[in-house]
Amino acid sequence: MKAVVTVVGQDKAGIVAGIATELATHGVNILDLSQTIMSSTFTMSMLVEIAGEDSFNEIHAALKEKGTAMGVSVHVQREEIFDAMAHI
Repeated sequence: MKAVVTVVGQDKAGIVAGIATELATHGVNILDLSQTIMSSTFTMSMLVEIAGEDSFNEIHAALKEKGTAMGVSVHVQREEIFDAMAHI
């Protein structure tokens, strides 16, 4: 299953590494990644493939927790829902 992970927050060192490490812990593969800094706000979008034993809900909860610990907002959506919302 594919999902879109969006991260937004105050720019600081280690955001990409922290989120990528959390994904790797759950066996999630990063298919595509785009990140930018607007003023001092960090934004990142990732397309990931969830193929491990962990469920979408487990990965979603783990990323939310990691985001809170890092002081950034993390949003995770299944790709089909993300695509449907983009077409509205």
